Order: sequence, then C-alpha cells, then structure tokens
Amino acid sequence: MTRKYEFTGETILYYGRTLHRIRRLSDGDVGGWIESEPNLSHYGDAWVVGKAVVYGDARVYGDARVGGKAVVCDKAEVCGNARVGGDAWVYGNTRVYGEAVVCGDAVVCGDAWVYGDAWVYGNTRVYGHARVYGHARVFGYARVGGEARVYGDAWVGGDAWMYGEAVVFGDARVFGDAVVCGHARVSVGNISQSSHVVYVSGYVFHITATPDGVQIGCEWRDWPTWLSMRKAEAVALGLPAEEFAATKVLIRTLYKRLTKK
Repeated sequence: MTRKYEFTGETILYYGRTLHRIRRLSDGDVGGWIESEPNLSHYGDAWVVGKAVVYGDARVYGDARVGGKAVVCDKAEVCGNARVGGDAWVYGNTRVYGEAVVCGDAVVCGDAWVYGDAWVYGNTRVYGHARVYGHARVFGYARVGGEARVYGDAWVGGDAWMYGEAVVFGDARVFGDAVVCGHARVSVGNISQSSHVVYVSGYVFHITATPDGVQIGCEWRDWPTWLSMRKAEAVALGLPAEEFAATKVLIRTLYKRLTKK
C-alpha cells in the first residue's frame, strides 16, 4: 500500500478523543483531523480538510471530501464523490455516497442514507431509516425520518416533516409547515401552508389526498377532475365500479378538509 498522508504531530482533544492533523505526502497539503488511519483511506482521492473531524469507526474513502467544520463519526461512511461540509454532522450508521452533498447545519444520523445527486442542507435532519436520493433536495428546517423516502426531483423544505413510510418523489414540492406521514405517497404538486397529506387505506387502491389533488393508486388528478369524474371514467382508470359511490363521497369530504371550502 502506498501511503497518501501522514500525521503532522499536531493533536487536539475532541470530546475526550485525541485527534491528529494530517498532511498529504504528495504536495505537503495540511488537512483536517482524524482519530486513526482507518478513518481515512490511503486509496483514492478522499480527503479531510479545514477544521473537519472524523473519528470513531467512521470511514471516508473513494474520492469523497469532508471539509469546513463538519463532523463524521460513529460508524458513518462517506464515499464515492460525496461531499460533507459546513457545520454538518454525519453520525450513527449513516451512509453518504455517490455525488451526494450534505452541508450547512444539516444532521444525518441513525441508519439514514443520502446518495445519488441528492443535496441535504440548511438546518435539516435526516434520521431513522430514511433515504434521500436521486436529484432530491431536503433543506430549510425540514425533518425526514422513520422509513420515509425522498427521491427523483422532489424537494422537501421549510418546516416540513416526513415520517412513517411516507414517500415524496417525482416533481413534488413539500414545504411550509406541511406534514407527510403514514404510507402517504406524493409525486406531483405543492404541499404547503400548514397542510397535512391525508392517506386512506381499506380500498382496493390506497388514496393520498393533498391540497392540489388526489392520487388513487398510481393515478393522480387535480380536484376538479376527480370531483366531476363519471363512473365510466373512473372504471376506465381501474377503480372498481362498486367502490365508485363511496370514493366520490370520500373525495368530497377530503376536498372540504384540505382546501377549507
């Protein structure tokens, strides 16, 4: 193995752990702080810079970079071309990889994964078994936890909360004080202004209602379309004929609740 870096001899005491400053052997560049060599691979271009610290059983490898005042610890892994910076904390059994970016004051913890081209920034928290991937963006003061998934080109921001097994994907935008929880699935539209997504099960198809419209199974339509839909049209979309009347009543009820009309 060809060594990529050495310890400079400088040390700091960080939460009771002795961390060592590193220096790259190829050009003498002085980097950040690690507790031991397993924290930063000698292979690839992975590097720790600035005031960033990596300790515990955490690993940074591949071509990943940890900078700013970021902290990576416990058993977290940062790899691929991922970037962790700012004042971000990545800890627990988390993984940040691919081209993902975690920065600002973001916290990624628990067993959460951030990958693909996803960005997590601001004062966000991604925790539990949550997954953020694709081109997704989680920002502001948003919270994404539990088994929640954010992917595609979806955005979750503001003070929005996601938890349970909720999924936000496609071109959906969830922000403000919105709450998406349970098994709700949101793929299009804007969810905001203190609105709650309503998820209904017990039918042949699950129903997810938002202030913009309703998704029944895989079919999303705006409110006017569902409210004016005739039985033949609904059946053509796959809705059982015997459920049409009950579904229409439910849609009208949800419409009044979510649109305040």
